[in-house]
Amino acid sequence: MLTRRNFLATAAAFPTVSYLSLNAAMADTPNDILVVAQQLDNMTTLDPHVSFEAVGSEICGNMYQNLVKPSLENADEVLPEVAESWEASEDSKTFTFKIAQGQIFASGGALTAEDCAWSLQRVVSLNKSPAFIITQFGFTPENVVERIRATDAQTLVITTEEPTAIGFLLYCLSANIGSVVEKAVVEAEAVDGDWGTAWLDKNSAGSGAFTLQVWRPSDTISLNVNPNGGYDGSLQRVILRHIIDPSTQQLMLAKGDIDIARNLTTQQIESLADNADVDLIRKKQASLMLVSMNAANETLSNPKIWEAVKWAIDYDSIQKNILSGTHDVHQSIIPEGLPGAVNEVFFTQDIEKAKALLAEAGYPDGFTITFDHYSAQPYPDVAQAIQSDLAKVGIKAELISGENRQVLTKMRAREHQMILSAWGTDYFDPNANADVFCINYDNSEDAATKPFAWRSSFKDDKITEMAVAARDERDPKKRIELYVELQKYYAHNSPFAIMMQKTTTAACRKNVTGVELAPLPDGNSYAETTKA
Repeated sequence: MLTRRNFLATAAAFPTVSYLSLNAAMADTPNDILVVAQQLDNMTTLDPHVSFEAVGSEICGNMYQNLVKPSLENADEVLPEVAESWEASEDSKTFTFKIAQGQIFASGGALTAEDCAWSLQRVVSLNKSPAFIITQFGFTPENVVERIRATDAQTLVITTEEPTAIGFLLYCLSANIGSVVEKAVVEAEAVDGDWGTAWLDKNSAGSGAFTLQVWRPSDTISLNVNPNGGYDGSLQRVILRHIIDPSTQQLMLAKGDIDIARNLTTQQIESLADNADVDLIRKKQASLMLVSMNAANETLSNPKIWEAVKWAIDYDSIQKNILSGTHDVHQSIIPEGLPGAVNEVFFTQDIEKAKALLAEAGYPDGFTITFDHYSAQPYPDVAQAIQSDLAKVGIKAELISGENRQVLTKMRAREHQMILSAWGTDYFDPNANADVFCINYDNSEDAATKPFAWRSSFKDDKITEMAVAARDERDPKKRIELYVELQKYYAHNSPFAIMMQKTTTAACRKNVTGVELAPLPDGNSYAETTKA
């Protein structure tokens, strides 16, 4: 007979067998194993200096630490993590970090400033997709060893190319790309100058709460507690199972086969709201749903049309009837939870005002436009609701549904007219979104850089100047004030109708506590999670 004691002995002797193949025999998961149902197919690597997908970033965030981390209680505050203190030079180009003593990697090796320097040098030298978060400060493979260096075991010195707001630098260093890896371990696994990427894809070398036991793509991720990571809860292991269907996740949660369901729909979340056996942990994510109007289209180039569309949409109805539990109304380019976010509601449905704006723009009888959207729910339902709203003011929107990559490809080629899509923030600083929504120096077809604003042929020199001034402002308080001013101006002077901010929910069984969700995936943490 399979008993809990026999199960634990088997799992210890054969770790790759684990709980996954044996849980059918149990009514509930063991107290020292946390089992999570989650869609895990959107990830290609667990190398923190390469990973740029949400799930991969979340896993890396549980295995690695950074120099600093953002406060989830106060978005304007940066907290120490590997670094215990930092200071900027008078010219705001040299930043000195003191690394806390006594920190240990999972391997048992000491964590020093050399590991921190080498990790950032590795980021710049690999130059993978997320590297821009660090390289935007002027680092190149040719200069990075000189500009990011350890002067002793506890001192890291970073020198930027231009004067830099310290808050901007710190928030970028808090991103997943700023993870500190153990130099000795990763360097020993390097093959043909790959900086250890082939090995680190499916192994870990960090100082976070957990270490990677196994990753089977589109199947399982198993994390063991790092004995040197400071975790003091009841868990020994976290197992994430790739369960695509939200209904299956809900059923498994009810049966006790899993402890947490991570991908439930609006209807499922609502059905669990009064369930005494389940706690719903909710957090707004830095992900926006928006309508983009291509300013290259003659009709959509008129700012009065932008305003008319924004006043025509019934945001509250869409949120309550379609997106309840998964999105909240948010209308500024910086998501709630990030520094300087403006949570003011700029637009509510006003049909008469929208009609008046259309008349002022020369379209008293409206016009016809194509409207692309993702084919996966909830986008078709939202698109149909917007179509109905626009029809009330005379705008006929012809819906075009497509897979995500088809819609994005069309938008990147600037072939759309109107489009319903989403945008996820890359790092915790407000510049992450202001940069792509606002700063467009070259609107030509062959522009060297093609930010989100470029995709809709939007270039506004005043908005660009405002965004650059906010980014470079060294006084923290003034910097936030500039971002607030930018968001308010942008809401009324851009072809983007920011509609909603996504909310993520972790449905947890009552005996699970300490699950922490964050605006960005790399902040979602099990480091404080325990089971009664």
